[in-house]
Amino acid sequence: MDFLCVNCTSTAPSPTKHLSSRAHAVPSHRLNAPLQAPTSFKYRLRIRRGKRPLQFRVSNVASSAIEKRRSLGSGSESRLEPSNKPSAAMEQLDFERGVCVPFRKYTPENVRNKVLESRGAIVSLISRGVEIVWSLGLYWSALTYDCFVGRDEEVVPFRARQLRNLLCDLGPSFIKAGQVLANRPDIIREDYMNELCILQDDVPSFPNQVAFNIIEEELGRPLEAVFSKISSRTIAAASLGQVYRATLRDSGEEVAIKVQRPEIEPIIYRDLFLFRTLASFLNGISLQKLGCNAELIVDEFGEKLLEELDYTLEARNIEDFIVNFKGDPTVKIPRVYKQLCGPRVLVMEWIDGIRCTNPQAVKDAGIDVNGFLTVGVSAALRQLLEFGLFHGDPHPGNIFAMQDGRIAYVDFGNVAVLSQQNKQILIDAVVHAVNEDYVEMANDFTRLGFLAPGTDVSPIVPALESIWQNSVGKGLSDFNFRSVTGKFNQLVYNYPIRIPERFSLVIRSLLTQEGICFTLQPDFKFLEVAYPYVAKRLLTDPNPALRERLIQVLFKDGVFQWKRLENLIVLAKENVTKLSSNPAFQAKDIQGSRDLQVSRKLDLTDTIKDGARLFIFDEGIRRKLILALTEDSKLHIQELVDVYRLVEDQIDVPSVAVEVARDFPTVVRDLMLSWSESVLADR
Repeated sequence: MDFLCVNCTSTAPSPTKHLSSRAHAVPSHRLNAPLQAPTSFKYRLRIRRGKRPLQFRVSNVASSAIEKRRSLGSGSESRLEPSNKPSAAMEQLDFERGVCVPFRKYTPENVRNKVLESRGAIVSLISRGVEIVWSLGLYWSALTYDCFVGRDEEVVPFRARQLRNLLCDLGPSFIKAGQVLANRPDIIREDYMNELCILQDDVPSFPNQVAFNIIEEELGRPLEAVFSKISSRTIAAASLGQVYRATLRDSGEEVAIKVQRPEIEPIIYRDLFLFRTLASFLNGISLQKLGCNAELIVDEFGEKLLEELDYTLEARNIEDFIVNFKGDPTVKIPRVYKQLCGPRVLVMEWIDGIRCTNPQAVKDAGIDVNGFLTVGVSAALRQLLEFGLFHGDPHPGNIFAMQDGRIAYVDFGNVAVLSQQNKQILIDAVVHAVNEDYVEMANDFTRLGFLAPGTDVSPIVPALESIWQNSVGKGLSDFNFRSVTGKFNQLVYNYPIRIPERFSLVIRSLLTQEGICFTLQPDFKFLEVAYPYVAKRLLTDPNPALRERLIQVLFKDGVFQWKRLENLIVLAKENVTKLSSNPAFQAKDIQGSRDLQVSRKLDLTDTIKDGARLFIFDEGIRRKLILALTEDSKLHIQELVDVYRLVEDQIDVPSVAVEVARDFPTVVRDLMLSWSESVLADR
């Protein structure tokens, strides 16, 4: 690759490290507050920052959270005004997600108004519709003919490639649709999914001069005024944009410039209108096969796609990731240059790392592969279960290994949001799997939106039991997500199960990262890292919901599971040890940080305090613990000793004593209130 100096025509050799292909999908800026549909009201918030209105859909419960959300920009002014009622499909999406959506660029009404705003647009729409119907009609006719002559199975590889090429020819909307279908086993069969995965990396680029003109229009300045040099070729190309490497003139910093494809917005709006029109004719089939309207699937897709067109939202995603991983020395998130960003251009820090598809380069750099993979899996699970904001496209070109053992993420377009409720249900599913409670696991699918409310889960329970027991029956060392996902794909193809967009991203994210792990270390065991992280969360997270789930894990049929507690502690210590041994912890700029020193140990202070509180105030828990200590007519002192030996090197006794002393007045007050309430109740 060559570099092109923007103020002359000379070129210079490029560094060896570079970015690879990127997928782009920018989500709305989020508020992670629960949404209750029956008590909801809606406003449109106009922010005098850009020309687009921001629309809030907020529950009464969540409305106070809006006041606490950080400002969208300095000096911004806002006013609230009523908005039109959204479609039933959008209402259902809001209810399923359980999150506030501060920004909504997509509604079916907006799309229709954009497309039908002029006679010329209507003529263009008709012409595009004819093109799509003709192209897809020919393809459908070929599939029908294959089925008629009985060769439908033998020509699958050819037809899958033909479909991929057809989507490329039909343009960016169809490329994005193909990328989505590559993660939807509820809609398309697995062999087609595998072929469509190629669309995530192999997309033609558009001319440099067009891209440079867009950059100048967005920045309002000539290229040479901002950059001293810029790569003469694209570093990566995707369905909606492409990436260049450049050097800032003022500071000499290396940056990545993401540029949107020209004149893409009218094409996207037109195609979305046609998609939804077609979906309205397929609602009956979709309800039968997936348990939901086809319009809802199009609305999910359209909402993400239109948000993706505004790179300022991706800049905000990056800022949120930086906040989430602040203080974590094992994760690198690139800095974003907000003053150089616009709806069609994004400028961020250049990440000079090693691609995860090159295991030899990783080893040659002296990076501990096993430690790096532990960091990567833990970072992914933190995004999913702790932050509820996760990177939806962690393919090998978007994840890098740093020389100091850190993991670096780039390309934050494809980001999804999980509500607090969704995160808790996912942890519930893990607990139900540990307890082998497959009926409740099936109910978790309903609560997450995979099944329509009221669906009879009894036929699904045996299938879930078979999938899970067969997958973990040989132990954690033989478990892998790809085999589980393959069996799950068959399940969703045979039952009326719909995979919500956000969870299709979760599945793809886990599969992709497991694939990276296998590339770097073929015998890597994903669950052997994932379980220790979950164990640590259950033992150390002060969230009351997680405390409740810890109790569910430790008590089975009312009997305290001593061995399970010991296993949780051992696994949690293993996670802490592996993470704290990462070389990034030795960096000079983080030495002496109290938070990082705490993270080198399994901090059980809050757990001990909460456990003591439960023992004092919860009569049911107190009875169960006493029974656990006196089970089989003997005192289980040895079990207590074994547990203490596991944690004695992790407990900072002075710190625990200080915390207990601080909490003592509150405990005494609550104890007296509890006693007085019981006395009054007896009378």
